Amino acid sequence: MTGAALAAALALAASGVAVSLMLAFAARLPAAAPNARSLHARPVPRVGGLALWAGFAAGAGSVLADLPGGLAGWLPALVVLILVSLLDDARGAPVALRLAVHAAAGLWAAAWLLRMPGSALPGVVPASGYPLALAGVALVIAWSANLYNFMDGSDGLAGVMTLTGFGALALGAASDPPLATASLALAAAAVPFLVANRPPARMFMGDVGAVPAGFMAALLGLAGVLRGDWAAWFPLLVFLPFVVDASATLARRALAGERPWEAHRDHYYQRFHQLGAGHGGTLAVHGLAMVATAATALACRAFAPWAGPAALLAWCIGYAVAFAAIDYHWRRRPNATR
Repeated sequence: MTGAALAAALALAASGVAVSLMLAFAARLPAAAPNARSLHARPVPRVGGLALWAGFAAGAGSVLADLPGGLAGWLPALVVLILVSLLDDARGAPVALRLAVHAAAGLWAAAWLLRMPGSALPGVVPASGYPLALAGVALVIAWSANLYNFMDGSDGLAGVMTLTGFGALALGAASDPPLATASLALAAAAVPFLVANRPPARMFMGDVGAVPAGFMAALLGLAGVLRGDWAAWFPLLVFLPFVVDASATLARRALAGERPWEAHRDHYYQRFHQLGAGHGGTLAVHGLAMVATAATALACRAFAPWAGPAALLAWCIGYAVAFAAIDYHWRRRPNATR
């Protein structure tokens, strides 16, 4: 068995054990209660993301120190994100604390990414531009952590995105074993969770899963760019379904004068769900889009790297059309405010 295959098997097994234990003791776990902002009608355990990190630790253990920046470069930030997110799932945490931790984790990881051996950045960005580069990379990481969490609101979405997104990173990083093994371990760890998270969900990923998963998506995606594994368009296209929905929703709410940090169910996937698709239809359509964008990214990287930016633009235009259609039907629904 190859190292990558062993990592996937260990991640799958550890995550499966964790999911089984959490389902067995579900009544004792923190639960998401249904409210006006959610899409569910009954309480559901909300710390299923712990299974991801159990699987990741088991599967990627042999390469953790070889990841971008070494253990010091990303592990402290990941651990703090997991702990604060777990606190938020269990008891609630102030928005200011969560955002401060996300920003600090982004800055910490960015500082190590930009100084890691083999980075393509030195010599490209002058010393005077380092503060701007640091701020930009930190912002990307912090935003990724938040957008992943915003999109964990309908059964199966975050699980499928984790499986397809990190699976695509693993395939794209085939020549970079540490990056490939870590990505594959996360993708494999998502499988048992997805079994419990598919409609009707018996478990949610929660902040403890979604926030750190978004952090890792940005960390590994940016590391691949800086190490020359892929161009910047590649991870963007892989995780595009989450990126465009969260970003477009934030922009729309900001333009409407709404507070972006307040809970809501105005994401496009949430509107699609409320227009009649339900959890099953939403997962079918969005899951297909996740597979399609990841496949497009891998195909362009393998056969036509020059076409990657055009493919990214084409998918963005397609999403803009789809979002416009959802907005149109949303305004025409019977109970719409006119």
